Amino acid sequence: MGSADIVPGVSGGTMALILGIYERLLNAIRSFDTSWLRDIAGFRIARALHRNDLLFLVSLFSGIVAALLFFTRVVPLPDLIISHPEEVYGLFFGLILASIIILMGEVEKPGAGDLFFSLAGILLGLAIVNLVPVETPTAGWFIFLCGFVAICAMLLPGISGSFILLILGKYAYIINALGQVDVAVIALFGAGALGGLIVFSRAIGWLLKHYHQATLLLIKGILIGSLWMIWPFQERIYVDVHGKQKLVETQPVWPAAFDNTVAVSLMLLAAGFVVVMIIHFLSTRREKALAR
Repeated sequence: MGSADIVPGVSGGTMALILGIYERLLNAIRSFDTSWLRDIAGFRIARALHRNDLLFLVSLFSGIVAALLFFTRVVPLPDLIISHPEEVYGLFFGLILASIIILMGEVEKPGAGDLFFSLAGILLGLAIVNLVPVETPTAGWFIFLCGFVAICAMLLPGISGSFILLILGKYAYIINALGQVDVAVIALFGAGALGGLIVFSRAIGWLLKHYHQATLLLIKGILIGSLWMIWPFQERIYVDVHGKQKLVETQPVWPAAFDNTVAVSLMLLAAGFVVVMIIHFLSTRREKALAR
């Protein structure tokens, strides 16, 4: 999830969906409610911890933080996106394409009315990925707002938190802050992200509980719409902003010639597709074994 969130156009929520932990993640986040706060305030620590899927959350967020640090300080993934975009996006395209197919299989008896939610999701996904990045302030309140909005996008499959940061003009700024361990910026961004987690996890959880099929179809549509930007072969236009290359426009194209770059991209696309299908197969088999 952490590595996916670094790539503009790819959602950490999509990775959670692919790995089969999406609803568990939402439930774990929502467990930090007013009852939990009352237990903490009353020093009923054991009872408070029992309410949370704490081992799952600690393991998950440790992995996310480790990926963010690794792909900003050891392997510069933001630079690889610019120098080798076809290969990077090829892998993620395969991952997301397979997740769409799996998600379609989980929709129960779709009717004519369900087509509306799928189309609405596709249009929403297309609208978001075709927004143009803008220049914005670096004031504390805006960094907090960026964290709030970006984490909402990261939780929703198909909408990339990194791309939202690009639109808000703060992608390179936040990535640099993480790489340089700028505590002030990270704290403001983290506080906004925490607020977004609290609000949005409850909103999407409520929708899944009361309108499960419609929400599933909407998510599927957003994933399909996001493929427009994640297609590995694009005419990408970057501009230099304070020494950092920033994506400002992208248009899907068909490769003009079958060269090594195209071959590697397609192989990574196929590898991503196969990996997701294998994970889904193993997960389904495990669930059936536990149900016996």
